[in-house]
Amino acid sequence: MMTNEIKAEGERRKAETFSLVPCAFCLREATAQLAHTDSPRLTAEVLLAHTLNVSRAQLLAHPERELSEAEQLQFTIAVQRAAEGEPLAYILGHKEFHGLDFLVNQHVLVPRPETELLVDLAVEFLSTRVREGISSELKVLDVGTGSGCIAVTLAVKRPQANVTALDISEEALAVAQENAARHGVAQRVTFAKSDLLTALRQLPTHFHLITANLPYIATDEARALPVSRHEPLLALDGGPDGLLWVRRLLVDAPRHLHAGGLLLLEIGHTQGQAAQTLAQAAFPAARVQIHQDLAGLDRIISVRLRS
Repeated sequence: MMTNEIKAEGERRKAETFSLVPCAFCLREATAQLAHTDSPRLTAEVLLAHTLNVSRAQLLAHPERELSEAEQLQFTIAVQRAAEGEPLAYILGHKEFHGLDFLVNQHVLVPRPETELLVDLAVEFLSTRVREGISSELKVLDVGTGSGCIAVTLAVKRPQANVTALDISEEALAVAQENAARHGVAQRVTFAKSDLLTALRQLPTHFHLITANLPYIATDEARALPVSRHEPLLALDGGPDGLLWVRRLLVDAPRHLHAGGLLLLEIGHTQGQAAQTLAQAAFPAARVQIHQDLAGLDRIISVRLRS
């Protein structure tokens, strides 16, 4: 055969082995494959909509639409990743947090809804400070910033705030910087590599607000979690009792918090009393409170200094 004839024959055979399939069929197959996961049908719909670059509403309105070979392959790979327990946010490459869309990858923890309570408390505090007349010098520190979801959200919600965001992982900082640029606040968020507050120890730096969502799962439990196969263990492992990083942060935090300032720490739901005791010891004259999430579980420790 001539070269063109060989090519034509190859295309013909390829066409014989590949057949177009409609969205409805793909959704049924994927839902069955994901039956052992949470919300299999919803996951299948989200993944297929992502593959086709359409909304879920558009997808469901046209179940007869047929997938190309490339689309079928992309969807098959995405479903397999989800079936193996990989977080949906990693497959999609982004996650919504507090009404904003954040880029995520395997170098950062996927933002959790529970952390939105910390942001709510932070925004309320900063708003109060603005009303009190402190509008041009609101200084915020976010420790263990990860994807930057806390730091960037605060910069977006409170334009008066200048935020410093620290993380020990250079890969995580790269993601956070991209998110700051994505939301137009890169000029007001300064990123630095640091093991907790070590980068600040030689600086006379004080902040009106310090936030921290540090690893708080006990080591044995963290290693046994299914998510540890996909999310960075560094962002999950909180030491033998889950409070290792909280203890370390509380050593340095007092010298960096302004009078009248606020420290917000996310904790595990069983750590409320222990974390409150640690915080009160570090800030003897402060008001230390436990805040519960929407499920009624201990989630945030707040430390408010007197003015």
